[in-house]
Amino acid sequence: ETFGDDAVKASGILGITLTRRANGSASYVELAGFPYHAIDTYLPKLVRAGERVAICEQLEDPKTVKGLVKRGVIELVTPGVVMGDNILSGKENTYLASVYFGKQTTGVAFLDISTGEFYVAEGTDRYVDKLLSNLAPKEVIYQRGCDERFRQEFGTRWYTYRLDEWVFGEEVNREKLCKHFGTRSLKGFGIDHLTSGISAAGAILYYLEFTEHRDISHVDAISRIDEDDYVWIDKFTIRNLELFSSNGSRDRCGFADVIDRTLTPMGSRRLKRWVAMPVKSIEEIDRRLDVVEHFTTETDHAEAVREQIALVGDLERIVSRIATGRILPRELVQLKNALTAVDTLKSLLQSTDADRLHELAEGIDPLAEVRERIERDIYPDPSNQLQKGGVIAPGVDPELDDLRRIALHGKEVLDTILRRETERTGIPSLKISYNNVFGYYIEVTNTHRDKVPDGWIRKQTLVNAERYITAELKEYEEKILTAQERIEAIEARLYNGLVARLAEYVPVILADAKVIARLDCLLAFTRVARENHYNRPVVDDSLTVEIIQGRHPVIEKELPPGTPYISNSVTLDNEETQVMMITGPNMAGKSALLRQTALNVLMAQIGCFVAAESARI
Repeated sequence: ETFGDDAVKASGILGITLTRRANGSASYVELAGFPYHAIDTYLPKLVRAGERVAICEQLEDPKTVKGLVKRGVIELVTPGVVMGDNILSGKENTYLASVYFGKQTTGVAFLDISTGEFYVAEGTDRYVDKLLSNLAPKEVIYQRGCDERFRQEFGTRWYTYRLDEWVFGEEVNREKLCKHFGTRSLKGFGIDHLTSGISAAGAILYYLEFTEHRDISHVDAISRIDEDDYVWIDKFTIRNLELFSSNGSRDRCGFADVIDRTLTPMGSRRLKRWVAMPVKSIEEIDRRLDVVEHFTTETDHAEAVREQIALVGDLERIVSRIATGRILPRELVQLKNALTAVDTLKSLLQSTDADRLHELAEGIDPLAEVRERIERDIYPDPSNQLQKGGVIAPGVDPELDDLRRIALHGKEVLDTILRRETERTGIPSLKISYNNVFGYYIEVTNTHRDKVPDGWIRKQTLVNAERYITAELKEYEEKILTAQERIEAIEARLYNGLVARLAEYVPVILADAKVIARLDCLLAFTRVARENHYNRPVVDDSLTVEIIQGRHPVIEKELPPGTPYISNSVTLDNEETQVMMITGPNMAGKSALLRQTALNVLMAQIGCFVAAESARI
């Protein structure tokens, strides 16, 4: 239930009824609400609208507490700190960014809590603006009192939250980061000298504590974003080249949509990051191009690898849910299936003579012990709610198996007891019944009263019969009545123990996920290269851009079937042609030529084949 201004706001965002309740004769209060079990429908709408939602729950079991049961906030969901699959977008990162305006440089950090990716950088405000444009965080935190500067430098399009200046203290945050990563210094991450960056990164850890997200063992490293390692594309170029979305009609797609033929959400997220941050390292570009070239020639091998990658799914987000203790039983089965595919994938990469694929295979650990443990402990098709039981497989816990037999076959056991007692006493008309006063009892007619054994305890005398209880019956009754409750408790204990054990493997599974996301991107490049007749570019340190018969990768896909794209050759260098002047009437393709040149250069620098007969970049 929401009240007052909150109710007005919630009813508008959620489309629920706004009502009023009289609050004394002079005033009234607005009300708007929904049933708690509809939270999965309404929470995403609130968060996407830029609202912060506090989730409160009982912190104690009412059965074990006398008096009032303690309640508290267990999680604060904000646009940049979300874990639920119903809010997260599979194909893009959900970054929380932190900006710190230092005395000499501005620090910035980005964290996607759903995948564990953590980046830090520092530089001028202009550089930070490019980073924000490229990584597109869902929420930005910065220090209080810097509102005007933030608006001037970065605009008003971000969802922001201000924190006190002390949260960004460098010494405190350096210590906080070292404590989190379990290190004595930050030199190993290469960020020790980034004082403003450390201030920004530490503030993110504070913010996670503030929003009650303390289980973040999957955030096991932090990477420096080096200004010199990437081509920095500003927000205007991102918009003008339509890298991620079309500026025109909804029917048109952006550049990333054309080349994104990835099979997993984590591959799609990686590809978008490659497009936003093209690399400058020729060695890294050639590493990617070599793999693409191998797969374009070895099509059967590419298809076999693609089949296994499709089975992996979103390994990064499954891992983050293990670390935060939120993983559902069916997601554990998905992890088992993913690791089976990873094992086959490693063998496939090792079966070829391509050195680049051997390098990738070395970075993969199939984690057979994790796969076997899940297979042994979890049903192949478990219930997705732990409270409903049916999650832990038979044979894991003898007590659990016994209780399940009791819960499922209680009547059969009572029939066995009845048959045995009938044979032992020679009373043919014995009956076992149940009522709320005595529980289970044995009823003996007056005709056979003298055959009742000494160990039976008489509880009630009727006109024609007597009712007795036995120690065995009482013990079994207690088992039946408490079986379901104990089953749930044992399953929860075993499941939580398994998740805690799997949490130790989080860094290794994340390393696997990185390799597979990379492979997924390179296979996507292979697919578009074959389908669209792209060719391998030569990338070197020269000052020449030479594109022979180049095409615009997006426009050519939008032409009606059978319509040829008129290709163009472009050569730019420092000796002959530093400047070209392009003339022609409206709609002749002047802008298309400019953009296709830029896009082909970009394609080469992300390790993709280019939309041209040949190219030297």
